[in-house]
Amino acid sequence: MTNTPSTNKIVKSIAKVGYITKGILYCLIGFLAFMAAFNLGGQSSQNNTDKEGVFQLIKHQIGGQILLGGVALGLICYGIWRMIQAFADTEEKGNKAKGILIRAKFFLSALVYSSVAWLAIKILTGNGGSSGDSNKQNLIQSLLSKPFGQWMVGIVAAIIAGIGIYQTYYGLSEKFKNHVDKSVSGNYKNLVLTTGKVGFVARGCVWLLIGILFARAAILSSSSEAGNTAKAFEFLSEVSYGSYLVAIVGLGLIFYGAFNFVRARYENFSVE
Repeated sequence: MTNTPSTNKIVKSIAKVGYITKGILYCLIGFLAFMAAFNLGGQSSQNNTDKEGVFQLIKHQIGGQILLGGVALGLICYGIWRMIQAFADTEEKGNKAKGILIRAKFFLSALVYSSVAWLAIKILTGNGGSSGDSNKQNLIQSLLSKPFGQWMVGIVAAIIAGIGIYQTYYGLSEKFKNHVDKSVSGNYKNLVLTTGKVGFVARGCVWLLIGILFARAAILSSSSEAGNTAKAFEFLSEVSYGSYLVAIVGLGLIFYGAFNFVRARYENFSVE
């Protein structure tokens, strides 16, 4: 990538739009989860308290199609920024094993959020819906039907749970501060610490719950046990004081969304 002031300005704009959109997405997921915890507005843990649910919510607002189109574009911007991070090595991770692993994580993140953007586009055009979850279930069932299928799904479960543990550690250790301009101080610094710590711990909890669901799918050899964020909230709601736990995690995801706004404001997005 040619490194010029105009290029940096474009990249910075793309990254900011991406993080703002990601923040909105997580704030809305957290909002839906909190509503579901206490059955507010007809929302429940059995409903889509996930990205698809957010897209459906946006679509049915006044001007919803325009808003959803904007969200899809913002998620594409986030995917582009992650690609830039991976290939331009904006964080100077290098080409050694650890650096390649981190850059591969950026690349994987780009693919994931590009697929989320594609889901938003499909819902916008009326071609999306719960079929995506059905396809996921079919994929897991296909995997379970193969030799050592339960072990393979178990490995996936362990990886997902590992991500959850790392996200929790990342929040509690305050390593997320590396992403924000060190010049931030005072009340803004407290805002960074609070939104980051609570947000990453909540996100880690969701990943752990999804990992548990995949582990159950492996143990019981049943693809219906696995699931996404909505299924994780449904699972959590069934334990003692589950409604309160869902509400707490939902609020935590709102904090995570807010941290993405902080990153959009204070992170250095230069490709130098």
